[in-house]
Amino acid sequence: MAWQRGTVYQEKKQPLARWPQSSEERESLGELLGDLASQSASLVRDEVALARQEIREKLKTFQAAMMVIAIGGVLALASVLTLFASAILALAEYLKPWQSALVVGLAITVIASVIIIAGIAQLKRANFKPEQTLETLEENKEWLREIS
Repeated sequence: MAWQRGTVYQEKKQPLARWPQSSEERESLGELLGDLASQSASLVRDEVALARQEIREKLKTFQAAMMVIAIGGVLALASVLTLFASAILALAEYLKPWQSALVVGLAITVIASVIIIAGIAQLKRANFKPEQTLETLEENKEWLREIS
């Protein structure tokens, strides 16, 4: 390799790399720190956007589970009303109509219980911690430690 001002040549006079000739061609420390600051701000904005997106997804899961619980609650209310109706019929007549009302009330109670249990299980499975955001924040912290 032959060295000449400004350009590095191999033996066959082919340029390999160009060295900055003046301080104007090199970035100053201030420019580098400015770039780091702007990229860090951009990184923080991206992290906030990621956290918002994750929270939206978690809230959709929570909302769906709450709807299932609400439906189960409405059915539970209907079953209680049916059980009350069966108790009224039982006291009023002492005949078979109360038995059918009781069976219907118990069946609705069982269905409502199953729905409520399913909704609660859905809530327990849901993880509301923004794990992806926490992971990238940890990676960014490690990256900042390396460059400083």
